[in-house]
Amino acid sequence: MRKFLPFAAAALIAGVAQLAISQPAAAELTAGKDYVLVSPAQPTETRGKVEVLEFFSYGCPHCQEFEPQLDKWSKAQGKDVELRRVPITFGRDVWTPLAKMYYALEAMGELERMHGVVFDAVHNQRVPLNVEAAQFEWIAGKGIDGKKYQDLYKSFTVQSKVARAQQIAAAYKITGVPTMAVGGRFMTSGSLTGSHEAMLRTVDQLIVSARADLGKK
Repeated sequence: MRKFLPFAAAALIAGVAQLAISQPAAAELTAGKDYVLVSPAQPTETRGKVEVLEFFSYGCPHCQEFEPQLDKWSKAQGKDVELRRVPITFGRDVWTPLAKMYYALEAMGELERMHGVVFDAVHNQRVPLNVEAAQFEWIAGKGIDGKKYQDLYKSFTVQSKVARAQQIAAAYKITGVPTMAVGGRFMTSGSLTGSHEAMLRTVDQLIVSARADLGKK
């Protein structure tokens, strides 16, 4: 698979101990090969559930390719697993409007309907949604209140959420997308596992460990 923004080599810390997981299915994973440990471990925002983060951008073609698989995977999870998407920018001005778009759609309750549509517009229809004027015009054509959308897009709340997403990405030392993190402790990507399918299989096994950790608390 062609890499988009591969994990920095420094993230693969030499000599990281193999993941200690009580259940046999996860014992096959190898630290530094299938996943990396998040150091330091990060707090999670979901109480009593296994938090799974997807770091992504609407501007990333690999994220678009991955989205149908992730959507299917997320719908098959139990009630104790919560997926949270984190739109990040890597400090790129052209990606910032796309991150704001994610949170504006979320605030309007339109995210579930529009998430895949946005990916399609950016990568298949070549709509320049990273340009605010083009984005606002496109949104108005999708049956969404354009005035309300622009107000939310420009709001302090959305700007704060974008800033918070970048803080989270920095804390996890994200260098490529799509990347997934589990329970604030483990991180994996297609660049590590070799494919999106293998990444999700790895996430499944890491969830077993994170679920066991929850049971100990």
